[in-house]
Amino acid sequence: MTKIVNHWIGGKTVEGASGTYGPVTDPATGEVTTKVAFASVDEVDAAVAAAKDAFLTWGQSSLAQRTSILFRFRALLDAHRDELAELITAEHGKVHSDALGEVARGLEIVDLACGINVQLKGELSTQVATRVDVASIRQPLGVVAGITPFNFPAMVPMWMFPIAIACGNTFVLKPSEKDPSASVRIAELLAEAGLPDGVFNVVHGDKVAVDRLLEHPDVKAVSFVGSTPIARYIHTTAAAHGKRVQALGGAKNHMLVLPDADLDAAADAAVSAAYGSAGERCMAISAVVAVGSIGDELVAKIRERAEKIKIGPGDDPASEMGPLITKEHRDKVASYVKGAADEGCEVVLDGTGYTVEGYENGHWIGLSLLDRVPTTAKAYQDEIFGPVLCVLRADTYEEGVALINASPFGNGTAIFTRDGGAARRFQLEIEAGMVGVNVPIPVPVGYHSFGGWKDSLFGDHHIYGNDGTHFYTRGKVITTRWPDPSEAPAGVDLGFPRNH
Repeated sequence: MTKIVNHWIGGKTVEGASGTYGPVTDPATGEVTTKVAFASVDEVDAAVAAAKDAFLTWGQSSLAQRTSILFRFRALLDAHRDELAELITAEHGKVHSDALGEVARGLEIVDLACGINVQLKGELSTQVATRVDVASIRQPLGVVAGITPFNFPAMVPMWMFPIAIACGNTFVLKPSEKDPSASVRIAELLAEAGLPDGVFNVVHGDKVAVDRLLEHPDVKAVSFVGSTPIARYIHTTAAAHGKRVQALGGAKNHMLVLPDADLDAAADAAVSAAYGSAGERCMAISAVVAVGSIGDELVAKIRERAEKIKIGPGDDPASEMGPLITKEHRDKVASYVKGAADEGCEVVLDGTGYTVEGYENGHWIGLSLLDRVPTTAKAYQDEIFGPVLCVLRADTYEEGVALINASPFGNGTAIFTRDGGAARRFQLEIEAGMVGVNVPIPVPVGYHSFGGWKDSLFGDHHIYGNDGTHFYTRGKVITTRWPDPSEAPAGVDLGFPRNH
C-alpha cells in the first residue's frame, strides 16, 4: 500500500482535501513509494489562520518558555537523528552518512535558537535629555513562511524555523514535494516537545501553495532556498505584496588552486566537494580553476580519486554516493556531459552510462570530470546540481580571480595555497559571500550567517546567525520621560522629600 503524506496544521495531521497528489519515488529503485497531498488555496489559508491564531499567545510568551521547548525539541531531534536520516535517504537518495550530517548541521541552528536570549537583548540609553531615556527592542513579525528545496529536506527548514519561533513568530513550512516526510516528522517532534498547536505548520504542494503564501496578507515574511530563477520570482512576487524576503538562489562555486598548493589535499577536497551528496547541494564545488602548470597533475589526481568512489543505494553502508532525486533530473545532468565535447571540453570521465546491478531503474549517474572547459560551455555557465566537475585553466592568480568574479553567481568559493598573503588578497578581492581558505565548502557555523552575493541572493538578509534574528524581528525605539517623584501632585505621598 502506497504511503500518503498529509499536511500538518494546528498541531495535527490534516488529510489533503484538494484531491491532487504528487508522486514521491525511491531514487535507488525508481519506484513510487509515497503520495504527497498538494494543498489548495483554502488549505494554505487554513494553515496561515492557525498560525495567526497561535501568534496571539506565542508572540507574548516568555523567552524562557520558548527556549525550554526548543531544548526539549533538540533532545528529541538528537534521539531520532537516525530515523530522520533514514527518511531522507528513502526519498532523496543520499547515503546515510550524508543524511546524518544534514541533521547534525540542522541541530547547530537549534542550538543557536536555544540561546536566542542574547541575540534578542535590547539597548538602553539613559538621560539623553533631562529625565529622558531611549530604549531599542526587537519584536516578532507574526506569521512567517519558509519554502525549502529537495536537497536538504531537514537541514534547510531548520535553518529557518528554530530562529523564527524562538523570536516569537509562528511558522508555515512548504517543503519540497519530492521528499516531504522529514518535515512532517519534525512537526511531530516539535509537538512532542510541547510546542503549542499552530506555532509550526506544514503544507505540501506546488506553485498553487507557493503563490498563495507569497500573496497572503497575513504572511509577514518569506524565506526561500532554491534555484536562482525561482529565488528571483519569490523575491519579486513577495516584495510586491509588501513582505520581507530572503531568497537564496543558485551557485557555481569555484575553487582556485595556486601552484604552491598541496595538490593531494586539493584533489581530496575537490572530489569530496564536487561529488558529495551526488553534487546536489548549493555549496558544491563545481568548477576548479588550476593556475599555472599544475593543471595536468591536479586533474590526474582528481580522476584517480573519483574512480574509486563507490556508488550505490543510500541505505547500503558501502555506498559513498547515491542516486539523483528524479529520473528527469538525472537526464538533465547527463545532457551537460553528453554535449560537453562539442562545446570544446575534454571529457576525462563520463558517468552518464552508469548503473547499479539489481537497481537498474534507479536514477543513477556516475562521476563526470571535464577538463579545459571554456567559459562559453553550458556545463560551466549553468548550475548543474549533479556530480559533474569542470576544470578550467588560468595562467596567473589575477586571471583566475577575474574569471571567478565574472560569474553571475557569488555563493561560495575557495582558494588552496600555502601562501598567507595570497589567501588574504583572495578573501578581500573575490566577489562571493562565503570564502574558504584551504576549506572547500565554507558553510558557516550556526552563529555566523549563510548567504551569497550577486545572483545567489535576493534580499538584504543572509540566513541564520545574527542576520536570521534580525530578519525574523523588527526594531522598535521607545523614548520615555517620567517626572521626578518629588513633583507628585499635592496630596500624593510617595515618600520622597519635596525639593522645591
